[in-house]
Amino acid sequence: MKHCHKYFLSIFICLFTVEINATEKSQFPGKMSNWHGFEMYTNNGNKVVVPKKVADGKPWIWRARFFGHEPQLDVALLNKGYHLVYCNVAGLYGNSEAVKRWDEFYNYLRLEHLFADRVVLEGFSRGGLIIYNWAAKNPKKVAAIYGDAPVMDFKSWPKVNPAILKVYGFKNTAEAMAYKKNPVDQLAILAKAKIPIIHVVGDADKVVPIAENTTLAETRYTKMGGIFKVIHKPGVGHHPHSIKDPQPLVDFILKHNQGKKSLSAPKIVRDKNFTLRGDFNNSRLQFEQNKKGHVAFIGGSITEMDGYRPMVCDMLKKRFPSTKFTFTDAGISSTCSTTGAFRLANDILTKGPVDMLFVEFAVNDDQDAVHSRQNCLRGMEGIIAQAKAHNPNVDIVITHFVNQSILKKLQKGEKPVSVQAHSDVAAHHGVSVNNLAQELADLISDDKMEWKDYGGVHPNKFGNTICATMISNALLKNWVQSLAPGAQKINPPQKALLNSKSYSRGRFLPFGDIKTDSHWQKSIPKWQKEKLGKVRKHFLETPLIHSQKVGASLSIKFTGTAIGAYILAGADSGIVSCSIDGGKPVEVDTIHRYSGFNYPRTVMFFNDLEKGEHTLNLTILKNRPGRLRKGGTALRVLHFTAN
Repeated sequence: MKHCHKYFLSIFICLFTVEINATEKSQFPGKMSNWHGFEMYTNNGNKVVVPKKVADGKPWIWRARFFGHEPQLDVALLNKGYHLVYCNVAGLYGNSEAVKRWDEFYNYLRLEHLFADRVVLEGFSRGGLIIYNWAAKNPKKVAAIYGDAPVMDFKSWPKVNPAILKVYGFKNTAEAMAYKKNPVDQLAILAKAKIPIIHVVGDADKVVPIAENTTLAETRYTKMGGIFKVIHKPGVGHHPHSIKDPQPLVDFILKHNQGKKSLSAPKIVRDKNFTLRGDFNNSRLQFEQNKKGHVAFIGGSITEMDGYRPMVCDMLKKRFPSTKFTFTDAGISSTCSTTGAFRLANDILTKGPVDMLFVEFAVNDDQDAVHSRQNCLRGMEGIIAQAKAHNPNVDIVITHFVNQSILKKLQKGEKPVSVQAHSDVAAHHGVSVNNLAQELADLISDDKMEWKDYGGVHPNKFGNTICATMISNALLKNWVQSLAPGAQKINPPQKALLNSKSYSRGRFLPFGDIKTDSHWQKSIPKWQKEKLGKVRKHFLETPLIHSQKVGASLSIKFTGTAIGAYILAGADSGIVSCSIDGGKPVEVDTIHRYSGFNYPRTVMFFNDLEKGEHTLNLTILKNRPGRLRKGGTALRVLHFTAN
């Protein structure tokens, strides 16, 4: 077996050194133009500049104010594969409204375009206010800070700018002078997050005096144990900004974006965190004897992206070169296991019997849906039960991907809710588990790598290769021996559900089953014409049942124990009143914290009903203050869901 391991290792290194996203081109809304030889998209004053070759993990630099001025560093990082972005908050001087706009822009780029979790912030002059204020609110989202003659305290600019009083809501100058949340006052938050900082300053700057801004910040930050490097320009004032040769800035940023890994991903992983249940010979028999196979992947953005999925597909094609594979990618960004259970039939099972199924929802159940154990269990068990009912011979792997919250709990020896619930489902139903989350926690604890090596919630090539290698190690080692003569598929015994209300009968209801009044439309919304907010390309041409009218009502007759809706929850999402069989109505707020765009989510109205026939009545209510977000009165339904 020792020699077999070396053989497999050489296969992995060959398979997984492909550039996953080297030629990837993001499509962004707005007008496209040429900026220093790169494609730039401008939309409502916001800008995204796309590198010609996107670096692994989609790193990015975020310019604050004075876009295009002294762009040496921006161009240099574009040439390194970084995206360059700009969010227009001119005239807000880093106040709470500016920070809120940046939050929305960050969520859009990270969730819609899968940018890296952590961004390099760049602020010239007054741009220092927004980069530091945003970093103080979002320290875990910052890779490094570059300030160029930045304002660190608006009291010394060289005095309080009158515009500050207005946008911060100060009654007078005295109130502004007493303000304790300037960048220099919030450095402890950044130091705790270990954010590296570099500044470029002119020593003769009288507009933003360095003694009261950069020097004060440097002194405080270094005492806190933080990294704070300053490049001085003797005799230079506030202008010119930057330095002619940006290489020292580039070196600083790249150095502090690197982790500590010394081994390649295929060499770093161990076997202990893959739990193999069964021998995977059902799928092997299908691939080898019938020369065809249907392999499906379901999950969120981690599945949808060009990550572990194409790596596993490549491994299977190389292991079974004569097999004609059908690969189904049913990854949809932001979706949780609840949505997965309801869309499994439509997105995968309708395409024919599935021989091998890969599932991942640990991250989205944790951070997007914030599911309870019961909801994590019902969603995942619904997926597994439906897949096994459709093809009892199916081989399944559940992978636990990881975010920093899950990682932190594992490192403390705790059991994250989503990981444990999904593991319990797998153990009960005899499903294999690729515990990538625990593997990463172990490797970091053993000082073999860092979180930044992995790449973040959306793993980089190294992180995805760890995942794909764990799967490949387990399967290829199991398939190393020849099949026994006369080998046949084995139907494992079907298990009763762990939770009787799991979504094992999850399905989309036909539009024809929905009885609406005259205030509803069954059509493709006019997203751009009516300015209904950003919507993913996946849903742009999808017909919806939708209304924005207060009092709009509908009813649905269905059979089962649960009823809900798979919706696009935009900024104008409303509150609805729902009742079952004429009973007491309940109010359901359909908005989500990520509803700055039309966020896909499943809202369950009732999920503990007695088995049988029921009627749902739903009415849109008036908007009201005090919600998670401002909201509105819209309900846009992709599908009503029932179990």
